[in-house]
Amino acid sequence: MFTGIVTDMGEILSLRQEGDLNARIGTRYDIDTIDIGASIACDGVCLTVIAVGAEPMNWFDVQISAESVSKTNLDTWAVGRRVNLERALKVGDELGGHIVSGHVDGLAIVTKVNDEGDSTRVTLEAPPDLARFIAPKGSVTLNGTSLTVNEVDGASFGINFIPHTKAVTTWGRVAVGDAVNLEIDTLARYVARLAETIGAGLVTIRVRRWKRAGRGAAMPGPARARN
Repeated sequence: MFTGIVTDMGEILSLRQEGDLNARIGTRYDIDTIDIGASIACDGVCLTVIAVGAEPMNWFDVQISAESVSKTNLDTWAVGRRVNLERALKVGDELGGHIVSGHVDGLAIVTKVNDEGDSTRVTLEAPPDLARFIAPKGSVTLNGTSLTVNEVDGASFGINFIPHTKAVTTWGRVAVGDAVNLEIDTLARYVARLAETIGAGLVTIRVRRWKRAGRGAAMPGPARARN
């Protein structure tokens, strides 16, 4: 589990295809505190550490399945690329962003980048099946960064990046056409599921009442609240 607060910008040091994709990522993290098997979010993708080392700089290796590569933007990784990193949340840590699983739901595409003063406004297009989970002032995770949605227009939504965020994450390098790892807010997912379940239950009740009343009767409408 993560919070979407990026704590390091790593660098891809090497990529090796050995069945699965193996990536070596340079980091400022103290490798003595990274256990083999630990989870680290890399551009928002929860990956498992399989090795660590300190030459020529601190690094850790992760193994990436073909499934993860196909569902994320990890197929665009190249040596020298910078990536957002976050270590797994521990009991007692500050929850500075929102609850993030590290399981990417889809790819959003950057369609506009506009500077507004010192900040940058970025517009993205979400996959149609995920757009309904994105709401103004709600939270999304983009490339591992917990962000607040400014506005929504259909499947398009806007994010504002302040100078600090651009300085400590890869968002200072964003460009039109970038494919971005998108994880929708867990709360939004469950609220939508609950609404679907309640809606289906109300329809079932109405159909049962209609059958009991005789099919020639009008279908009962939704219940109205009493004053």
